[in-house]
Amino acid sequence: MHIEPRNLFAERACCRRQSHFIYMGQDILGSPVNVDVGMCRTNCGQAWPSSFEAGMQGYSSLLDFLRDKKMRTPGAPSHEFTGFEGNHPSCGASMTCEPTGLRVDKVLLMDGLHEVEIIEDCHCEAKVTRCVRAPSLRTYFFESPYETVIDVGKCVGSKGEPEGFSCVPTKFDSAVVDTPNKVELIQTVAGCDMKEGCYRIPYVEYHYEITYNEDGLKEEKLKEIDVGRCLGSCTSGNRCLLRSASDSAECLLWAEGQGSACVPQGYESHTFLNQHGQIRTVLAITSCLCQS
Repeated sequence: MHIEPRNLFAERACCRRQSHFIYMGQDILGSPVNVDVGMCRTNCGQAWPSSFEAGMQGYSSLLDFLRDKKMRTPGAPSHEFTGFEGNHPSCGASMTCEPTGLRVDKVLLMDGLHEVEIIEDCHCEAKVTRCVRAPSLRTYFFESPYETVIDVGKCVGSKGEPEGFSCVPTKFDSAVVDTPNKVELIQTVAGCDMKEGCYRIPYVEYHYEITYNEDGLKEEKLKEIDVGRCLGSCTSGNRCLLRSASDSAECLLWAEGQGSACVPQGYESHTFLNQHGQIRTVLAITSCLCQS
């Protein structure tokens, strides 16, 4: 009887949260702000670095840490990482390692208030072959009287054909969140579709238009114009500041950079008479592209 060889690693790909630090900028005192946003990775029973935060203990700044790392002699014992062993949940070949939920924190930097999404934990999630909207929970105002959990949604599905297409949001909704200062409107994903990396989505505007019928009488109508919006991701400008000593492919600290943006490429104009009898022209986006 012929028995097919088994890929044991594919059957037992463990899933857990790992530290993933990004450099946000400087706070109001001029000190660097590094945030552990986390990442979901697969590890199976090996000794891995516990966290970059543990390695930073005893250093007043990232610069001091890098200087000390550079001055160490090759082969010298390092106290920057501590290993661990343990059993972690396993994901089968038909599942992926994904976040169980995200927490949205606000970070006050020199140039203002910034939002950052932090992965709290990871779990095994079934792979989806078609493009669909899936639940995605985000916690706002964590550990405060205003703490709120919202299903903002996400798009899941395998890569489509031709190459370069992916499952992305194309329809949106909104949810209201109470805050200590005001009410905030949170955008949520309502529908998904297969699109290129940089793509156009419908965005409808309404305008009052004056027209004249066959008898020459003036009529006021509501004109609907799909002006469009450009969405999607282009080449990232992020760069790695610090890599793992045991695995050069693993980045421990990122700096957010400015990559190319998804911007309008083509336009069409809609001209009409407004309520005051003046000629009004509204431009509508017809296509989008990535531009530095």
